[in-house]
Amino acid sequence: MTDVAAQSSNVGSATPDTMAWDSRARRMVMIYLPLACFIVILLFPFYWMAITSFKPNAELLNYKEHNPFWITSPTLVHIKHLLFETDYPHWLKTTMVVAIASTFLSLFASTLAAYAIERLRFRGSAYVGLGIYLAYLVPPSILFIPLATVIVQFGLFDSPMALILVYPTFLVPFCTWLLIGYFKSIPYELEECALVDGATRLQILRRITLPLAVPGLISAGIFSFTLSWNEFIYALAFIQSGANKTVPVAIVTELITGDVYQWGALMAGSLLGSLPVALFYSLFVDYYVSSLTGAVKE
Repeated sequence: MTDVAAQSSNVGSATPDTMAWDSRARRMVMIYLPLACFIVILLFPFYWMAITSFKPNAELLNYKEHNPFWITSPTLVHIKHLLFETDYPHWLKTTMVVAIASTFLSLFASTLAAYAIERLRFRGSAYVGLGIYLAYLVPPSILFIPLATVIVQFGLFDSPMALILVYPTFLVPFCTWLLIGYFKSIPYELEECALVDGATRLQILRRITLPLAVPGLISAGIFSFTLSWNEFIYALAFIQSGANKTVPVAIVTELITGDVYQWGALMAGSLLGSLPVALFYSLFVDYYVSSLTGAVKE
């Protein structure tokens, strides 16, 4: 009887350890392993761009003698060629100006539109909001043909101003739809109290709604900035001179001569061009997350 009691006590004492081990193994398989695969798949293109940017041409063109996933002799030749022998700094400046200007213009228009649709509650406002969102679904490959005629008639062809005025055609519908959903989460009672106190709609928008909607505005700004920065079709169709091109178009059209691909400069340009967007996300990630989780609780 004593031996049986001792064995049962040993089994009972080992059960918590076994359960803890099963819990760790289950967590490893269900959470950490898929997360590790996701991170590797997501970051591998950036790793490939980075190592290609610092590889000499001998390593880039000879994978039989050199490891394609590692750098044997790092070099700055490609980055030097990109920054000092091409117009890349000017391309980067043009892209930044176009992205920032179109983002602010789109946020201004979409804020007024979203507030009017959600708060003024006029007849057919729901259908207007739906129509604005459906306009976002029209492919740019269809719109750039009539827009090209308008741009030529206004004398804006081959000018960054053309992109600043054209990008809101797809940014405003998306930002308006996004801000409509965010304005819905702000209690309407706050505005009713302000109306009772004699505040106008513009005062309410400026002093009450917009301060509470800062996470939503930043979220819409992040999307607008990213879409403007990475846009390709309009920038390719409306800009011809090499000096006025944006980074996504310039690195493809200016760094490829015939059938010769300057892979080092191409990857360096892509890597440097992605840094502003990554920095923008990292600075406002808290506001972006809060905009996805909700606004103000009643």
